[in-house]
Amino acid sequence: MTEDSADKNLSYEQAREELIDVVRRLEAGGITLEESLALWERGEKLATLCQEWLDGARKKIDAAIQD
Repeated sequence: MTEDSADKNLSYEQAREELIDVVRRLEAGGITLEESLALWERGEKLATLCQEWLDGARKKIDAAIQD
């Protein structure tokens, strides 16, 4: 299973917690440039996944309000 397909199985809470961990690690410093770039890219993927979850929730709420 690739990372991208595994990411689709993450819940919003799991993705958010991992994103928080990525931010903490980046803020702490003490890692190489390559590690920082890899963490940044991972954070971008996680942020996108969280936004997709939130967008989906908004659509469900909007649909429920219209019904």
